[in-house]
Amino acid sequence: MTIISWIILGLLAGAIAKFLLPGRDPGGFIGTILIGVAGAFIGGWISSRWFDQPITKDFYDGATWAAAIGGSLVLLIAYRLLFGHSRD
Repeated sequence: MTIISWIILGLLAGAIAKFLLPGRDPGGFIGTILIGVAGAFIGGWISSRWFDQPITKDFYDGATWAAAIGGSLVLLIAYRLLFGHSRD
């Protein structure tokens, strides 16, 4: 996959992560989407590096999507834990 594919995948993974973890985010919807892009890159890297799951060149591979969404969820949870109370 190209870098553009990873960005699109990250945008969608961020939206899915926001859907799975509803509530107020410190960065709003745009911040959540950007976290999704970062999560897609990090999830893909972790998947290929430590879980011996190579990233395929197919955009519709389930393992690639699971890694991207998982990375987005982890980053979103960490972001909420670190900065979640700043809007109170």
